[in-house]
Amino acid sequence: MTRIGFIGLGIMGSPMASHLAKAGHEVVGYTLNTDAYARLEGDGGRAVDSIEAAVKDAEIVITMLPNHPQVEDVVLGEGGVFAHAPKGALLIDFSTIRPESSIAVAEAGAKAGFRVLDAPVSGGQGGAEEGVLSIMVGGDADDFAAVTPVFEAVGKTYIHVGAHGAGQIVKAANQLVVGGTYALVAEAIVLMEALGVDAGKGLDVLAGGLAGSTILERKRKSMVAREFAPGFRIDLHHKDMGIITDAAKQADVSLPTAALTASLIAAGRAQGYGSLDHSALLKVIENLNGRGEK
Repeated sequence: MTRIGFIGLGIMGSPMASHLAKAGHEVVGYTLNTDAYARLEGDGGRAVDSIEAAVKDAEIVITMLPNHPQVEDVVLGEGGVFAHAPKGALLIDFSTIRPESSIAVAEAGAKAGFRVLDAPVSGGQGGAEEGVLSIMVGGDADDFAAVTPVFEAVGKTYIHVGAHGAGQIVKAANQLVVGGTYALVAEAIVLMEALGVDAGKGLDVLAGGLAGSTILERKRKSMVAREFAPGFRIDLHHKDMGIITDAAKQADVSLPTAALTASLIAAGRAQGYGSLDHSALLKVIENLNGRGEK
């Protein structure tokens, strides 16, 4: 059993913390979303009212937060993780943030006596609930090996992909593929429906062939039904596309499909869909074709 301080019990963090508690770890959670405390405590964890209380005895600290400002504040701030966790503790940041922010947090941690891994995840709310997330980890290989039981509790695929920041780079690539796939599935639905074909049956066929993907497996029925309750919001995917375009500039590479995907996701926000699931790119494509809700 490992003592874990878990900060950030949102759509993703809440089920992840519960899986860790069910696996036998001693999980102490802190979040601004206090409604999540009931689930954590019901699954064997403990809720506290401050970052300090969550991390003061932790061997491992986990953060799952929306973006780099929150991570930097929670980890590096005066009342943050590095100010209160025991020296030598290992920080796993499951958040999706800029690679340079992950590198900066790792460098600050090394100076303060902490080990750090950036470990963004893919799989959405469904993957978090089922404990089958894909985890891409940047940092020291020995640190990765030391916390394998944590990854086993919340994920199905977990791979050490390189040095600090590498996890975030792989996650950026993941979000590019995910966003582009949603856009193409949306176009496929619009095309089939415009020509009088049952899109549900059509996507069932596609899911069984070379075009098959986790997105088709998990989302085709809800997309055809126009059900867009958020598992991962367009607002957050917009943030991730910014990470991708910034990384492309830094690497001096041209990613034309990334630019188009970023524009479509930005259009989704502009059209008022930011709080919906990123599969709501279907609404953007419908609007482009004059087929949206009147």
